[in-house]
Amino acid sequence: MTGAVLSKSPTGISGFDDVTLGGLPAGRPTLMCGAAGCGKTLFAMTFLVEGILKYGEPGVLVSFEESAEDLAANVASLGYDVMSLIEQKKLAIDHVKIDPAGIEDTGEYDLEGLFVRLDYAIKSVNAKRVVLDTLEALFASFPDAVLLRAELRRLFDWLKDRGVTAIVTAERGTGDPNQFTRHGIEEYVSDCVILLDNRVENQVTTRRLRIVKYRGSAHGTNEYPFLIDTTGISVLPITSAGLAHLTSSDVISTGIADLDSMLGVGGYFVGSSVLVSGLAGTGKTTFAAKFVEARCALGERTLWFAFEESPEQIVRNMRSVGVDLAHCLGGTLRIESARPSFFGLEMHLARMYRDIDLFKPTAVVIDPISSLRGVESEVHATLLRLVDLLKSRGITAVFTSLSSTDQASSINDRSISSLMDTWISLSHIETNGERNRLVYVLKSRGMDHSNQVREYQISNEGIAMVPAYIGAGGVLTGSARLAQEAQERDESAARDELVMQKKRELARRRKAVEQQVAELQSTLDAEASELDSLIEHSDEHKRLQEADRARMAQLRRTKE
Repeated sequence: MTGAVLSKSPTGISGFDDVTLGGLPAGRPTLMCGAAGCGKTLFAMTFLVEGILKYGEPGVLVSFEESAEDLAANVASLGYDVMSLIEQKKLAIDHVKIDPAGIEDTGEYDLEGLFVRLDYAIKSVNAKRVVLDTLEALFASFPDAVLLRAELRRLFDWLKDRGVTAIVTAERGTGDPNQFTRHGIEEYVSDCVILLDNRVENQVTTRRLRIVKYRGSAHGTNEYPFLIDTTGISVLPITSAGLAHLTSSDVISTGIADLDSMLGVGGYFVGSSVLVSGLAGTGKTTFAAKFVEARCALGERTLWFAFEESPEQIVRNMRSVGVDLAHCLGGTLRIESARPSFFGLEMHLARMYRDIDLFKPTAVVIDPISSLRGVESEVHATLLRLVDLLKSRGITAVFTSLSSTDQASSINDRSISSLMDTWISLSHIETNGERNRLVYVLKSRGMDHSNQVREYQISNEGIAMVPAYIGAGGVLTGSARLAQEAQERDESAARDELVMQKKRELARRRKAVEQQVAELQSTLDAEASELDSLIEHSDEHKRLQEADRARMAQLRRTKE
């Protein structure tokens, strides 16, 4: 038998509804507690305004400390026009002034006066959402814990009876760290308790949110950083997306044809994470810019997080190497720049999550991750959460990192390499008084890739790979390679000339021999002719002799 699912009211706050698996409990009050400056009032006002704008649910705010004008001015920085909503009868703000000096505990205390005013405000706009800000101002003069608990229970029951989704704010207790409110009672009578915290670590402020309890519903139990800026409130809803993300076999170009050829499939897999590491001056940002240029050329939205350069500086510097990003900046390309020390790690993560959620890119560049400062385990955890976020959305990401040593990989690189699908290492070598750049693929999951160390050159025409040259002493680069190639060309030309010389000499000797053979043949033929003539003469002489003998013999017979 399946139980009823708890009805929830979405807040419209980015990320928060993911953490609560749908929003706040509908028709129930929620206690939101925290110290000064953690954003309780802004959170509550966002809940009301977003409910009106996105879900058509009018709201009421009862403030015990600030007037409607002050509240409107405070949330105007978030882009909310509160006074306009009041004029449209979609929002009601009731400022209840309570003077503790004029309150005397003379008898049984009740909240009937508040209920009357609150009921009138709810009916005036047909409100579905209510905010009370804050409880301390209402109960500050009543030390009786039993009475306080009873009135709190009565207040929460009254809100439930009206069927409104309510947020009641309260100040954080200053004594026991396990006490979330000043009186330590409110959290026990609430169905849902949300704790906001404004923590300062290493002189950097980070706001965090935690759901202490949520009756009748599963929810995220970790601390989640949240960001308050001109775009509103953004909560980072994940600590890790796990390993259930989908993978793709589609391939996209690196933007460098020769580098594509070094990767077995002709580029990066879509949705993969790529680390480009190297010492200063090896062109890490240029490699990232070539990737961005290729994405923008195809009309794909690309988001660049820069921690060392402004957008204008990046555009100018990349123009010097033949990469023109100006035409796509503000369109398919968005560059967000911030100093690493401006936020803590979690705030950087929340900011990037918010920007990714709003811009919806297909490719992201983080340049460089080595600028992020903090305990190594915290940096690793932050990057893990970022990589999981990008993979869960199928976003191809390029991370650049400044290596701290001239080794193949520094300790910092190795600590994050396990998160990366492809690792491209850039280095340089000093020979013959010059420095030459080298690139090689340390790893690339899911594909065969080149194991060669390739020299590359950066010029005003971009990045060009130089054909690999391996001499007797190893890989030669720069002028050493050119000198060796020139020497080998000279040696080859000398060998070719020697061969030609030998051929010409052989031809001359062959001709001379052929002439000698011809002369000998002529002599031989003459001697043979002379011999034939002698033989012929001898034969004629014999014939004549025999003829003479025969005549002489005939003459003798006649005489006889």
